[in-house]
Amino acid sequence: MMFHELPTLRVIDETFTEILHPVIEEVPVAVIVNGRHTLTAMTSPVMLREFVIGFLHTERIIRSLDDIESIRIDDHKVSVLTKHPFEILVSKKTVLSGCGGTSSFLDSTHLPSAPLGRIISPGVIQSAVKTALLSDLHKETGGIHIVGLFDADGGVIRIVEDIGRHNALDRAIGYALESGIDFEKTFVVCSGRISSEMARKCLIAGIPLVASRGATTTLAVTIAEQANLTLIGFVRSNKMNIYSGRERIAGAPAPSE
Repeated sequence: MMFHELPTLRVIDETFTEILHPVIEEVPVAVIVNGRHTLTAMTSPVMLREFVIGFLHTERIIRSLDDIESIRIDDHKVSVLTKHPFEILVSKKTVLSGCGGTSSFLDSTHLPSAPLGRIISPGVIQSAVKTALLSDLHKETGGIHIVGLFDADGGVIRIVEDIGRHNALDRAIGYALESGIDFEKTFVVCSGRISSEMARKCLIAGIPLVASRGATTTLAVTIAEQANLTLIGFVRSNKMNIYSGRERIAGAPAPSE
């Protein structure tokens, strides 16, 4: 369960009514890596294993599942042992729920380039965004972000809901790692703004395209251009804005000189 029904006083015009209203749950989750408190995440209390795997991967604490010796989940605490503990230096941080912000230092010059990936039609991307946003939980609570991982043909690999979009992306990446998914043949869609952190996580995972119903930021576009990541915003109905990586979009003209 990702929400609780809480007593609420609803006001319509000048009429007051006592109701129970679903409110999305937010909990602190502590992540211990090799005995060290590495992370406190304010997140939804679901898919914690996938979240931690995805986070450790996108933070480059692990390079693959093979680097993990064990994962133990105890209520809101996740303990991880890695096979090479002395090679991993991490600092304690907090991941906030609102924007998934962290204390990560972003050096775009050290990010990998996006893989070539597949050519994808605008219709496939628009359909994927529409599919991902069909969330009963979002309709009920209005308090979650949605991230969908799709294959290049538009098939659903995993749709994840969380109070933070960055947490949701980590969950999707963690799920795909455990499922043996080839990230080069995937793309990501999300409900919220595409930030530099979202672009960074996609590049580290090797996802070539990210699209959103919402906006993006200038730094996210700069990173995407430098690393040849396809970044698309404002995917609504039959419209979208392609900010970078247009060569992966079927029918897109070459950039003008």
